[in-house]
Amino acid sequence: MQFDLRRFIASGRARQEQTFDCDLTGRDFAGSRIEAPVAARFAAEADGDEVRMTLQASASVHGECARCLDPVQLEVQVDAGWTARERDLDNPDFELPVNEAGCIDLDDWLYQEFLFQVPTVLLCSADCPGLCPQCGRKRPCSCPAAPEQSAQPDARLSVLKSLLN
Repeated sequence: MQFDLRRFIASGRARQEQTFDCDLTGRDFAGSRIEAPVAARFAAEADGDEVRMTLQASASVHGECARCLDPVQLEVQVDAGWTARERDLDNPDFELPVNEAGCIDLDDWLYQEFLFQVPTVLLCSADCPGLCPQCGRKRPCSCPAAPEQSAQPDARLSVLKSLLN
């Protein structure tokens, strides 16, 4: 969805609010995904020579636990705000996705905000024990104690140990 920010600034209009659906299903969020369109709310309000904009949405993010590979579903909220002026629209370093005509792509802005909010590492729980290195099953498993716990360290690595002392 496009919002014509240049026209909004020029007209000096009062508050404008829009609700729209944004389809982020084909986008990647560090290996996670959003499987349904997201209902978002956008508002813009002129305040002198500035425009204050807000963008709000909530989405269910699906992925897998980084430790045990079980499915994980997480609810993520976006509540972003931005202030812009007419001169910002011609600035190549302006951080919002604005085209040459001065229109903000609200779908791209929402995607960027979800990128900041979705964790790069999803866990099914904070104390997830992960997978057993012997059998590959979710811990706790029925394997005997892992051999690396009782084995002596490799003598060739003693130089590295001396660095820690």
